[in-house]
Amino acid sequence: MLNNLTDTEEGDGGAQNQGDNNPKESSPFINSSDAAAEKSQQYDGKHMALFEEEMDTSPMVSSLLSSLANYSNLPQGSKDHEEAENNEAESSRKKPIKAPQLGTLMGVYMPCIQNIFGVILFLRMTWLVGIGGIIGTFVIVFMCCTTTMLTAISMSAIATNGVVPAGGSYYMISRSLGPEFGGAVGICFYLGTTYAGAMYILGAIELLLIYIVPKAAIFPLEGLEGAEAEAALLNNMRVYGTILLTSMATVVFVGVKYVNKLALVFLACVILSILAVYAGVIKTAVDPPIFPVCLLGNRTLVWKTFDVCAKTVETANGTVTTQLWRMFCNSSLLNASCDKYFVNNNVTQVQGIPGVTSGIWTENLFGTYYDKGDLIDRVNMDSAQDQGDPLTNANRYVLADITSFFTLLVGIYFPSVTGIMAGSNRSGDLRDAQKSIPIGTIAAITTTSFVYMSSVFLFGACIEGVVLRDKFGEGVHGNLVIGTLAWPSPWVIVIGSFFSTCGAGLQSLTGAPRLMQAIAKDNIVPALRIFGHGKANGEPTWSLLLTAFICESGILIASLDAVAPILSMFFLMCYMFVNLACALQTLLRTPNWRPRFKFYHWTLSFLGMSLCLTLMFLCSWYYAIVAMVIAGSIYKYIEFSGAEKEWGDGIRGLSLSAARYALMRLEEGPPHTKNWRPQLLVLVSTDSEQNIEQPRLLSLTNQLKAGKGLTIVGTALEGTYLDNYDQAQRAEQALHKLMETEKLKGFCQVTVSSNMRDATSHLLQASGLGGLKHNAVLVSWPRNWRQGDEHQTCRNFIELVRETTAARLALLVPKNISAFPSNGERFTEGHIDVWWIVHDGGMLMLLPFLLRQHKVWRKCKMRIFTVAQLDDNSIQMKKDLTTFLYHLRIDAMVEVVEMHDSDISAYTYEKTLVMEQRSQMLKQINLTKTEREREIQSITDSSRGSIRRKNPASVTAQPSVSEETPAASKEEKPEEESTSTSPPVPPAAQVQLIHDNTTPASPASPAAPAAPPEPAEVTPSPGEQVQMTWTEKCENEAGQSPGAATPVGIKDIFNMKPEWENLNQSNVRRMHTALRLNEAIIKKSSEAKLVLLNMPGAPKNRSGDDNYMEFLEVLTEGLNRVLLVRGGGREVITIYS
Repeated sequence: MLNNLTDTEEGDGGAQNQGDNNPKESSPFINSSDAAAEKSQQYDGKHMALFEEEMDTSPMVSSLLSSLANYSNLPQGSKDHEEAENNEAESSRKKPIKAPQLGTLMGVYMPCIQNIFGVILFLRMTWLVGIGGIIGTFVIVFMCCTTTMLTAISMSAIATNGVVPAGGSYYMISRSLGPEFGGAVGICFYLGTTYAGAMYILGAIELLLIYIVPKAAIFPLEGLEGAEAEAALLNNMRVYGTILLTSMATVVFVGVKYVNKLALVFLACVILSILAVYAGVIKTAVDPPIFPVCLLGNRTLVWKTFDVCAKTVETANGTVTTQLWRMFCNSSLLNASCDKYFVNNNVTQVQGIPGVTSGIWTENLFGTYYDKGDLIDRVNMDSAQDQGDPLTNANRYVLADITSFFTLLVGIYFPSVTGIMAGSNRSGDLRDAQKSIPIGTIAAITTTSFVYMSSVFLFGACIEGVVLRDKFGEGVHGNLVIGTLAWPSPWVIVIGSFFSTCGAGLQSLTGAPRLMQAIAKDNIVPALRIFGHGKANGEPTWSLLLTAFICESGILIASLDAVAPILSMFFLMCYMFVNLACALQTLLRTPNWRPRFKFYHWTLSFLGMSLCLTLMFLCSWYYAIVAMVIAGSIYKYIEFSGAEKEWGDGIRGLSLSAARYALMRLEEGPPHTKNWRPQLLVLVSTDSEQNIEQPRLLSLTNQLKAGKGLTIVGTALEGTYLDNYDQAQRAEQALHKLMETEKLKGFCQVTVSSNMRDATSHLLQASGLGGLKHNAVLVSWPRNWRQGDEHQTCRNFIELVRETTAARLALLVPKNISAFPSNGERFTEGHIDVWWIVHDGGMLMLLPFLLRQHKVWRKCKMRIFTVAQLDDNSIQMKKDLTTFLYHLRIDAMVEVVEMHDSDISAYTYEKTLVMEQRSQMLKQINLTKTEREREIQSITDSSRGSIRRKNPASVTAQPSVSEETPAASKEEKPEEESTSTSPPVPPAAQVQLIHDNTTPASPASPAAPAAPPEPAEVTPSPGEQVQMTWTEKCENEAGQSPGAATPVGIKDIFNMKPEWENLNQSNVRRMHTALRLNEAIIKKSSEAKLVLLNMPGAPKNRSGDDNYMEFLEVLTEGLNRVLLVRGGGREVITIYS
């Protein structure tokens, strides 16, 4: 439904007093304010009480129909018809809109006739027939006319698929293929129209200087030969072309109304000229005109400086030499020295226009192609000449001015069939555009195609071949060749074609700026915005100036034959995309594709598109490539810099169909290992203002995107969807904005649920579509997880680890994410260290490779460490790993770390003991928050005193780099500052990170080994005793004795001597492994830019969750940047090709 429609009356009856005439009751869903009451009264008696709250977004049917009935076309390309503004509606009510009155004949048919018939018909058609022959030229005409007919059918289907505001082909292509294609093709169409103006101006100047006023040439051609004569002609074209362009641009600038008033005059000139040609053809059957052609041997002579086609003439005084004799001899005497070819060959005079009944068409049936400078000779006529004789007196003969070949003829001819868009460009002025455009356009193409095809046969049947091949009519006294055929006089064609070409040039200079203005006002090409402005009355001043400059570049080329293929490229590209738009819409079967014109089919559109592409490369392959590069560059520019537009175009529909097809293919089975790439689900958290708390997480995602896989950035909100919809939208906008900042291509998703745990789980389960789902999860290490208020975050993280394992998803956990580099940073040296402890399917090998594709990590070298156990051959392990990496095509340094068997250290036992004691305390204590703070402080003080008595010597422990912020609890700071000594850690055996399935793991807080204690006593590390995490009492512990939670009981636990044999041996082994691995990693990788290592799985028994977090803290203690990696249970890298 339209959003901008006003409400009008609909129906009658009562809504306020129903049944028992009681006033209507107030409803919790209806605003009871005065304004709302007034609004509700508007619908009283209209049976709309149920829909009062939706009237702003869902108007009544009557108001909708009223707005549709008052619909009016908008200016050309200036606005989308679906985006009419309120001020336009107000102005339309103030002054009546004059209804369009043009019908099919004057609105479509005649403009198309005027635009299609043009300069090529009058100046080059006879030459095309002479060079290409009747058969070759007919093939060219048939191909080009077929192309335009198929394009017209496609255009008619698009133009009748709904209301087409004024805008012509640009509007149809842009709304059918999208802003990128529309902008690219629209600019190509603009360039084609502009160069068409240059071609018409050059044609008018050619008519003026060669046929009308030859003596007006600024650079005289008399006495010049070869390159000099050609250069003089081109300079004349440039000077007069610039003058005429300036005059035309001034006329257009002063007022386009004068151009419109002269349009009928120009159209009359075109029609009269064509009728004169047909009349002349009919006359040749009865009385052929006298246009003799003089031949020397078989060579055509330039008939300008002589009067009689003979060497000598007989007079009463005897034989007298002629002017032709003096052209080839050094004197007028009969014994003069003459040109050898002139002496050996006779002079022959033939009829230039033998007539339609002469049978000359048999000689013109096949083509005759020349190189530049070749003589125009008569076919099937011999001459006496020696092959080795040089050509002398070349300026006396008619010569070929350009090298001709079939594809050149295609490029020169095609502009004569353009102009089929003239009717659709005037759609705003038509009484019934959906009826007039198809009928008028197809009728105009049928008429012009008949004229062109018939003219091929008529010219070939009426005119001598040497005259047809004489481009400028030099052999027929400098007359326009087609003018020699016209009746009653050649001047009818000359004057008529001159005015028609001038009119066509004015039409081009009028239409091209408006097309550019339409493109600029659509705001799809930011660089062209200035050309959307103009005079107060809307005339496109800046666009006219740009058009004049581009048109001048075509005039400087100064050759009609060189300009024609250029504009052919741009028009062919435009027509190709019109056919593509129709074929695409038909094949996609979009619900909105319902053209009133039914005589179309996608095969016809596809054939038209193929013909356009073929003709582009036939005309000129290098021009075709340049045009495609220009269109492609504009497409990419709009794609990256242009304003986003949603026009319901076919390319969006094609993308949807292609995506659906690809998704269905993905459902056929999981991807092969060679095609595996990280499809990341990035889980981020937001603050109360919906700002992203871990922006560096997206930086890391971008750096991992060398795999070019799917990226979904998700966040979870707590609450109900109805109450938090606005917050969800703000969060999604924040994700979009951050993704654009980080240049991260992907999707974002926000999930709202009653609690964060469920919301995250929903994201994990529901993200993606079909086979295009994530296979890896990227989530940051929870900050300050030891604090009581963050305890639930810690639980959620561990549950996420379990869920990814159950779903067979890979898990990437960066620790200390704030220390990771942004996309703008560069590492000039350093290492990425991989600690390959257990096999995870190759994730640890693949991730560094992907990171090193990014410019941030490109100069970092990769090192792989693996651990050798007691019975392993470390030398063989290193050799095997090196071979494995060679087959994987990964460059990395390899090192095997040997960890020999040893007894578990006393320090390990002490850390495990403290961890378990704290775990027991947290289960027993059930105090208020104030009491908890007071009790933990007393426990801390008591513990410190006991430790000082038992172990007076202290050494500072190794500092820990963790995620905790300065906002940690007050109780933690003193203990961190006074971390005491710890027992030494002797060499220990490597123990794999495999958890016991029956015994819960217990966390250990991060502390490093330090100086040895006395052998008699082992004290717990004070740093471990104070980092406590309070948790709520579980329901199943409610029956425990109150005395168990007393401060005295707690202090007794701390003061008693540890009984190591009663410790959970599984926790001891895990702590031993974590400490020994951390010691090895610190020793080898303390200076590494990034450390990747295997992440152990979460314990199956949830009672050991806190212990699990402690193990990971001990494992990664002292490391700046760590990426914990868990494989998804499948191979992601292979050695095979």
